[in-house]
Amino acid sequence: MKFTKVVMLAIAALGLASGTASADAFVPLPDGETVGPGVTIKRVAESALISPSMAANGAGRVAWVSGTVLADVTETPKGDPKPFVGGNNAPGTNNSSTHGTSRVSTGYIVGCQVSIADNAISAGVSGGLTTTGMNASGSISVQIGPGEVKFVGVEGFDIIEAGQYHLSYKDVEMQIQGCAGYAQARAYTVVEIIGTNYSKTSLYGAPFSIG
Repeated sequence: MKFTKVVMLAIAALGLASGTASADAFVPLPDGETVGPGVTIKRVAESALISPSMAANGAGRVAWVSGTVLADVTETPKGDPKPFVGGNNAPGTNNSSTHGTSRVSTGYIVGCQVSIADNAISAGVSGGLTTTGMNASGSISVQIGPGEVKFVGVEGFDIIEAGQYHLSYKDVEMQIQGCAGYAQARAYTVVEIIGTNYSKTSLYGAPFSIG
């Protein structure tokens, strides 16, 4: 099975940043790949275009992000509407966010005055990261302060059977407001596989500056 999903969105109000970014800067980002139980995740053709905020308030930045995620899922039980992910109807583990079906989701981790390295992500997870997604109007509004890290969801869908899955997004706009220092971001993709041996596999992109 091959599933393709293309996302072209204007995501407004991703709150983060003080200080004005320089003139438009195109940032090509490297491909990435990781292998986990029952899945291989790849990210290709990722880029960001960094610009001053269109709000013209002297304290904002904008990033237009694009990329393609490929998930090759070799094994997963058929989706089940019951709210569990473990074997024998047992509760899920590892902070599962599934609802009885395997799932792929992707987005960006955004930090204010934080270097978005793996250790920073781990520290943020243990401290309780906030996950934010689009609202009904197709926009995102995030308020973030110095030292904070937040996950911003772009897209995701259920995986009801094994197969090759393809998710693309282009020129998704992230407006960054509210951070009193420099801001960084990096892409993330998570694939959760339900079943007796529940697993969560994550692929992180390269960090890039938003100014």
